[in-house]
Amino acid sequence: MVSETPFIPSPSPKFCNSLANRIFSDVAGDITIVIDGESFLLHKFPLVSRSGKIRKMVSDVKDSNLSKLEFLNLPGGPPAFELAAKFCYGMNFEINTGNVAQLRCVAEYLEMSEDYRDENLISRTETYLDEVVTQSLEKSVQVLSSCELLSPMADEVGIPDKCVNAIALNTSKEQLTAGFSRLDCEDESAELKNSQLQWWIEDLSVLKIEFYRRIIVAMGRTGVQGDSIVSSLMHYAQTSLKGIGKNQIWHPTRTKQSPGKLETDQCAVVETLVSLLPPEKSSGSSVPLSFLFGMLRMAMFLDANVACRLELERRIGFRLEMVSVDDLLIPSVQTGDSLFDIDTVHRILVNFLQRIEEEENEEYGYEMEVLGSPTQGSILKVGSIIDSFLAEIAPDPYLNLQKFTAMLEILPDYARVIDDGLYRAVDIYLKAHPMLTEHECKKLCKFIDCKKLSQEACNHAAQNDRLPVQMTVRVLYFEQLRLKDALSGSSGDGFPSQRISSGVPSAAMSPRDNYASLRRENRELKLEISRMRVRLSELEKEQLFMKQGMIEKSGNGRTFLTSISKGIGRIGIFSGSGGPAGGKRKSGRKSRGPEGKTGRSRRHSVS
Repeated sequence: MVSETPFIPSPSPKFCNSLANRIFSDVAGDITIVIDGESFLLHKFPLVSRSGKIRKMVSDVKDSNLSKLEFLNLPGGPPAFELAAKFCYGMNFEINTGNVAQLRCVAEYLEMSEDYRDENLISRTETYLDEVVTQSLEKSVQVLSSCELLSPMADEVGIPDKCVNAIALNTSKEQLTAGFSRLDCEDESAELKNSQLQWWIEDLSVLKIEFYRRIIVAMGRTGVQGDSIVSSLMHYAQTSLKGIGKNQIWHPTRTKQSPGKLETDQCAVVETLVSLLPPEKSSGSSVPLSFLFGMLRMAMFLDANVACRLELERRIGFRLEMVSVDDLLIPSVQTGDSLFDIDTVHRILVNFLQRIEEEENEEYGYEMEVLGSPTQGSILKVGSIIDSFLAEIAPDPYLNLQKFTAMLEILPDYARVIDDGLYRAVDIYLKAHPMLTEHECKKLCKFIDCKKLSQEACNHAAQNDRLPVQMTVRVLYFEQLRLKDALSGSSGDGFPSQRISSGVPSAAMSPRDNYASLRRENRELKLEISRMRVRLSELEKEQLFMKQGMIEKSGNGRTFLTSISKGIGRIGIFSGSGGPAGGKRKSGRKSRGPEGKTGRSRRHSVS
């Protein structure tokens, strides 16, 4: 733009180079270009011959003695304009990865296109980008990094897109080359591959999160291996989230201040990295649980959006059977709350149970007998982990009864073969909270199945003064039954087998297995009902013939007793085969006798 302010000569106008003075030593500078307060005393002719923008600005001004132009927000500032001015003067300088982005943007700003001169600055920089920068992964990263201060002009001319696509494509090529090398020499190729991955992972960590996000998305499209993407995400997180210290995370009771720029930027990094995590079932893209828990703690401390935290909780719940108790001890960030975040663990457990339910519906039919299925093993592992977790959080004096109870009741009965761990957690909570009422103690103890306590746990419970009297009585009662079974020579306590045979769900069986057992019993009952219906239909037909016979005989004037005897004879005809009538009736009664007994036995089994 042309400055509207009166021209004040610069105390020391700056020439682009001493060579300009030598070339134009006999011609004084006739125009001053001001860039961000810095003045350049130059000549109109070389500038208007290359720059369409300067040519238009000079021609649009009616005053032919125009001596000053000022550009606002020129990409790259004075250094970039100085290079462009050197190009206009025909001076030689090197285009490299450090200045090509600035030159391309300032050339676009000054309209230095082929319309004004062949091989102008736009075409020269584009050639360098296409033939040099995009052929190298390292150079593409360097140019992309220099674009961070050139927005939005860099995006308008497409430099970031070129660099992002080049980085993704070159990374894919290097992985393919490493794969071929592994076929030749497996040991050396592994070292080669690791070294190749290491350097580009480190180089990408210097980029801003938005450019980094675009690179990872492009890598996913070009087929870069999932484990390489995960390694890059982890390294970027470690590099860019250094400001979050352990003291900040492990001391949540301190008063949180309003987030500053650093916390806001770190929050954006966490949310973006979580959104870039590859799918769980992708080949070779398993995200370490330690990284997921670390990101979850950071997301909670930085108050990341709900979608980010729920995604981390879902991913952890997907592999909950692999975590340790220490992983679940997530410090609470709420002031005045319990020491550990119970709500987060509860949501993780809900995600795990949903995953188990989906797997049971998709992978297994209800007709299959899979008592030792992987799903059942995962549930038992999680049950043991949660019991240990409850024992760790139970001594917390700030842990309210509602949250502790919610953790007790969420797991199904078949998640525990024995309830010793559950009993231990409840006992620790009762000891740490002596002010609980009797009703609250009963509410806690109702989750313990006395039939699933070991001998040692029963002995401890029988002498535990912290337990309600009803709980102690139940323990003693089932202990007496166990002793009785032992004396009578029966194996085990007999309770699971009785529940299975009676159709009641067993603690050692999953809902799928119990459902299969109930369906088999249901089919047997349906068959019995079908047999009864056939027998009922036969009886109805016999009754119909009796009524018809009674009507016919009564119409002919015969006595009632005679019609009855004939009706009985008709029954004998349909029941027996061959022989005299009397023999038919006798054989009919004999044949129905066993059927009747069988029918009564079946009706009894239905009831």
